[in-house]
Amino acid sequence: MIKKRIGILTAGGDCPGLNAAIRGVGKTAIVKYGMEVFGISDGFLGLIQKDYFPLEEKMLSGILTVGGTILGTSREKPFKKNGRKAPDKPGLIKKHYDEMGLDCLVCIGGNGTMKTATKLAEEGLNIIGLPKTIDNDVWGTDQTFGFDSALWIATDAIDRLHSTANSHKRIMVIEIMGHDAGWLALYAGMAGGGDVILIPELDYDMETINNYLLERARKKKPYSIVVVAEGIKKPKKQSAAEYISEKIEEGTGMETRKTILGYIQRGGSPTPTDRILATRFGAYAVDLIAQNDYGKMVIKKGEKTKAIPLSEVGSKLRLVPPNHSLIEKARGLDVCFGSKVNNF
Repeated sequence: MIKKRIGILTAGGDCPGLNAAIRGVGKTAIVKYGMEVFGISDGFLGLIQKDYFPLEEKMLSGILTVGGTILGTSREKPFKKNGRKAPDKPGLIKKHYDEMGLDCLVCIGGNGTMKTATKLAEEGLNIIGLPKTIDNDVWGTDQTFGFDSALWIATDAIDRLHSTANSHKRIMVIEIMGHDAGWLALYAGMAGGGDVILIPELDYDMETINNYLLERARKKKPYSIVVVAEGIKKPKKQSAAEYISEKIEEGTGMETRKTILGYIQRGGSPTPTDRILATRFGAYAVDLIAQNDYGKMVIKKGEKTKAIPLSEVGSKLRLVPPNHSLIEKARGLDVCFGSKVNNF
């Protein structure tokens, strides 16, 4: 019986759980199915440059808890047009895929990676996608690995800022990652006891926010925590935290400080939840490969691991619905989302 040969790459931004996913794919392929596994360096760039190496089982030991990715990553977009003289990157990927004798390519990444994976599948390559991102915004899955770890980091930061805010009787504005989707800001804001939570999916009004903060001061509440997603709408080219903190000071006269968590949210060891989710995704991906069931993205639905066609994922984003149950519950706790209408 001829052994199947699979390649694994990690693309886009790093996040906790990537190594757990690599391990889940690699160990399942080698131990359960006797497949040959190859690690491709630096995302799609590695396929373009034919930069790869055999992944042996011993190389997968000890990486479950390690942050980052042993394969390296890049934001290379092979289908992006870069002028007439640019190399045919999709053509090079197909050529090297064939030369490596791969039966399948496992692409681990977020929305951009899934978009590229879909196009490669349309070009005739056997592809399986694994969704990761701290933003939790990949369409089709209830959760991506990386989200829970970032949530713990962001919540811990908010917890620590409570004591500083209380000591100095200040308003603290904390900026959380999230360009288009506010999942991380919403969940961290709720878990960390945020008084104001601003996310890209909901419009906000500064006068409403300032009046809310002034009312808290009148009620002898000595400080306030304002959690903002980096992608909220704003008229100026400055960080979300900087813009909101300036507007709060202008509108209330209260001392305000800003904190931008930035890339710290992506680093470090994955939480147990992310380790398990990434492992489940990786193992399920290999089961699909063993069944010759390609062109799929592994997803979490409820407590089950499933797969959907990559063609369904496309360029869609999983955004926070305005009527999300957590938002409704938060409003009942007097959390302000900046809406002009009644908070309820």
